[in-house]
Amino acid sequence: MAQGCGQRPDARGVIYLDYQATTPLAPEVREAMLPYLSEKFANPHSPHKAGREAAATIAVARERVAALMPPGGQLAFTSGATEALNWAIKGSRGPIVTLATEHSAVLDAARAAGRPVTVLPVGTDGLVDLAVADAAIRPGTGLVAVMLVNNETGVIQPVAEIAALARKAGALTLCDAVQGYGRVAIPDGCDLVAVSGHKIHGPKGIGALWLRDGLDLEPLLHGGRQEPAGRSGTQAPMLCAGFGVAAALMAERQGEDRRHVELLWDAAIEALGTGWTLNGSAEARWHGNLNLRREGLDAARLISSLRDLAFSAGSACASGSGRPSHVLKAIGLTDAQARSSIRLGFGRYTSVEDVRRAMAMIGEAAIRQGAWAA
Repeated sequence: MAQGCGQRPDARGVIYLDYQATTPLAPEVREAMLPYLSEKFANPHSPHKAGREAAATIAVARERVAALMPPGGQLAFTSGATEALNWAIKGSRGPIVTLATEHSAVLDAARAAGRPVTVLPVGTDGLVDLAVADAAIRPGTGLVAVMLVNNETGVIQPVAEIAALARKAGALTLCDAVQGYGRVAIPDGCDLVAVSGHKIHGPKGIGALWLRDGLDLEPLLHGGRQEPAGRSGTQAPMLCAGFGVAAALMAERQGEDRRHVELLWDAAIEALGTGWTLNGSAEARWHGNLNLRREGLDAARLISSLRDLAFSAGSACASGSGRPSHVLKAIGLTDAQARSSIRLGFGRYTSVEDVRRAMAMIGEAAIRQGAWAA
């Protein structure tokens, strides 16, 4: 089988097209993490030599992750993007403005924060109307939370413009950059940025919150205040080292990865066949995410019937809810249309042959399903 960019992690014979849920661990990341499972086990907050060495590992990793952030800030490691988003939302002050297509970690945290929340609608393309945003982000607003690249549709929001509106009103901008980090530039106007290790070929269980210099957030976790901005808890050098190497690879391979994703997108569109409709904007989107619907399709049934493919019908975080995607509903789809939608995610370790084979298998299975239903 033709290979994607770089060495291909073992997928055990399955074509993996679920990059928005998680990405394959980069071989370089795995190698960087292994010593911390054996001889380099020290607590990074201990004063002895082994502890200082572990702390130095975390410092290097912090620099590598921060290198893809805007200038003029500090980065605190967290247990993942969910913690980072909750910390930013619950640790800030004032009314919150956000979008209907945000991740549940933002929407649920905003509702739990005990402050007024305004949820802005989006159009059928998945994009917020900047005039509507301008009217909602008024003086007195405390926080504007917006996702850079949508995890379900791949739509890229105009974060720079939204951040400018927030700054004009005296509000902070929180950017959920989980899907866009290392792929789409994070605008300098952001004040808080949440990212995750396992979405960039790094390990699960680690993320980060970047804070602009001078910001003061209330802690979410209380204790030893080991991390910048007061985040408490003993850090895992293994996870930090892996995240740091993954971030460095994203920086080094940014152009190569982007060109490869464009090849995959073109191959997928060419092999798509008829009867499919793209969900969300065709222009303002990351091409590593292909969200499609087909009239009458049972997406859950399609996924279960194609055991040699790994793809999804939406966010992995909501896969067990049984409810149609709130993101697809927000762009105007009916319940039936949302349930007839699939999400294909690809990237560094996906080959063009993978995509062509997968599209053929999906197309054939969808036609069979339609014939059985007739």
